[in-house]
Amino acid sequence: MRAIQFTEYGPPGVVHVAEVEAPHAGPGEIRVAVRASGIAAGEIRIRSGEMRALVPVTFPYRTGVEAAGVVDEVGDGVTGVGIGDEVFGMADSAARGANAEFAVLAAWAPKPAGWSWAEAGGAAGAVEAGTRVLDRLAVGAGHTVLVQGAAGGTGSIVVQLAVARGATVLGTASERNHEFLRSLGAKPTTYGPGLAERIRALAPSGVDGVVDCAGGTLPELVAIAGDPTRVVTLADVTAAAEHGVHLSHGAPAGETGAAVGAADPLALHGLPIAVTLAGEGRLRVPVAAAFPLAEAAAAHELSESRHARGKIVLMS
Repeated sequence: MRAIQFTEYGPPGVVHVAEVEAPHAGPGEIRVAVRASGIAAGEIRIRSGEMRALVPVTFPYRTGVEAAGVVDEVGDGVTGVGIGDEVFGMADSAARGANAEFAVLAAWAPKPAGWSWAEAGGAAGAVEAGTRVLDRLAVGAGHTVLVQGAAGGTGSIVVQLAVARGATVLGTASERNHEFLRSLGAKPTTYGPGLAERIRALAPSGVDGVVDCAGGTLPELVAIAGDPTRVVTLADVTAAAEHGVHLSHGAPAGETGAAVGAADPLALHGLPIAVTLAGEGRLRVPVAAAFPLAEAAAAHELSESRHARGKIVLMS
């Protein structure tokens, strides 16, 4: 089968399609004929070599942690899903390999009828990460949350999940994305100098938590929150510990150095919650662009630009 991988660090061009042996579903797993799979922002940084001191890599590195498709194998012990069912979900974090024609999923949920394949293919990772950080911050009704980098593939999902919990959500993005954030239920503002003053104007009583999906501004975010324990970052791998901020990730043991810290338990319970919200019209997956597998390098280039509004997906 065709799958996406890279065999050296470098620019987007090192990503390529390779012919590899198709995987098979083991106990507790399913295999899907992939219709769409997401580009993971963390893998962009790994591929570039930016993370080489923190995240050990064995080449070839198969990419992709989320996918949507049609079930064609069901492993031992699996119930409630059958051949031909349409699902979305996540690969085992150590195995990856979802950017391919076939992928083994370790967690899944039924594909919402209202989602396209592209939307479903880019949903699971952001839903899991968003649920994980909102759970850590104990976000609920009546709380006020700031999402830094709110228009991106993960930030846009975090916004909607927080709104669904009854929180007031403030989101940073460039001005061209402010109407988009309003459509998701957030109060938008720009990032950059003066952010604390702008947040005070939007939330005079302060914020209860901050979710950082962008990186690079932790001192200011800690000042806004008033306490580093009220800030969780998904993006600032190198500076989190220095500022007392929790770095939330789901990488398996052995795939990160000590500076990154232990993984949080995956919030896989977020997948069925997402199905319910999607059915109620309260969760959509903004798709910035969809590329065929053969154009995976172009997908990586767009992700690396940090200008995409929503998820970037590969269509199989």
